[in-house]
Amino acid sequence: MARTRSTKPSTAAASTTDSESSKSKSTTALVPHTGEPPKVFILPSKAATDARIVTLPNPRSSQPSRYLVCPETGIYEFTTIAAPKTVPRSWLIEAAPASNEAKLGDGAGPGAQVTMASELFVATALDPLFLVLPALADAKASKGSEEPKRLFLSSDDHLDKLPQESSHLSEILRWETTRRLIEGRMGSVCDTVEAGDERMFRLNEAKLLDVICKKAKRMCESGLPPSMEEKFVKKVLEAPLMHRVVRTAESQANSSSNSNNTDSGASTTQPDSATSQSAASTVETDASSVSQTSTAATSTAGEQTEENFVSAPEAPPEVVSLQRLKIAFGFICTSYVTPLLADNLQRGFSGAGGLVDFSLLDDYLCGLEKLRSETMAVRTQDYSRKRNQDEEEDEARMQKKKRLEEEKKKKASESRAVRELKKVNTSGMKKLSHFFQKK
Repeated sequence: MARTRSTKPSTAAASTTDSESSKSKSTTALVPHTGEPPKVFILPSKAATDARIVTLPNPRSSQPSRYLVCPETGIYEFTTIAAPKTVPRSWLIEAAPASNEAKLGDGAGPGAQVTMASELFVATALDPLFLVLPALADAKASKGSEEPKRLFLSSDDHLDKLPQESSHLSEILRWETTRRLIEGRMGSVCDTVEAGDERMFRLNEAKLLDVICKKAKRMCESGLPPSMEEKFVKKVLEAPLMHRVVRTAESQANSSSNSNNTDSGASTTQPDSATSQSAASTVETDASSVSQTSTAATSTAGEQTEENFVSAPEAPPEVVSLQRLKIAFGFICTSYVTPLLADNLQRGFSGAGGLVDFSLLDDYLCGLEKLRSETMAVRTQDYSRKRNQDEEEDEARMQKKKRLEEEKKKKASESRAVRELKKVNTSGMKKLSHFFQKK
């Protein structure tokens, strides 16, 4: 028999052909990323071209942080906006057209790259006062006194107290407009004196309190962010849902009163217990109801129960505005002021004899706390009552089930003759005991 030769190509030849075809189809080689990944910044349009991103100490924690400093428009901080971690996002960053063409001409591939971090850094205006406030508030207590004693110092002496490591403060102070801006903001919260050709500064906490209070009021006028409004204003001032239970006893009052009058034979002015019970109703409420939202009624033998759920009263506009102002002031202090100075400002703002009278808000919160405690007590009582009723119903159900099982077992133990005998009509028959009676 003649031997035939297979025309199918070998496996090695096929793999070589596939690799060559894949190489011919690939037009761009992926270059591994090196260095820090790029970030996306949104800068103000009015910022000058010589604006720079610098490192300055954070006013709250004194840690190095990034800021945008413009010699013409001022200083900006960066606010991070990021998507939730459960929703992955990324940025596709494309280079400028000119640089893109240059890279393509050099054979380095397209001038675009993907960054896995989806953060967005938005530059928002920052009062330079907060950057130098830690230096202005720095003071040591004198001997024999617990109160800190502050001295009049020049702006350079105050700024030298700030952390100098990883800080570009000395570089931005070379800009004359930036230096005047910082010194001007220092003068708004400090007592100043002229010592020759130099101006001396000393922090005045009363002036600082007034400046931060004005900032908090402007923040309230423009409106708090929805998350802060919902969590720190609406939820704090929200009253609990009111629950009212009305029980009306309906016994046979008329018949009992008539029988009592007939037996006594004389009319009396004193009503009996049944009459008074039918004329009165027991009302248990958490507070006075404003408007009824839903009603549930249950009736039993001789008694009817109604449960009303009424809407909670809303806080007055004055109370809401005071709560917004308090939250805005606290947010500024906890974000831009050192902890020790923030505590002093909080006491001077909302404490006894403070800058703003919060007595109306405090009274409302006290009443709200009392209402919540009463509501919790009533709900606990209702829950225990309902639990007892459920236990009684379960016990009655178990007894009924047990009785049915006993009857079923009894029927199963009976003989066929007994069951047939029960079906006999014995209406005209005499009982067996009739024949054994004495005559």
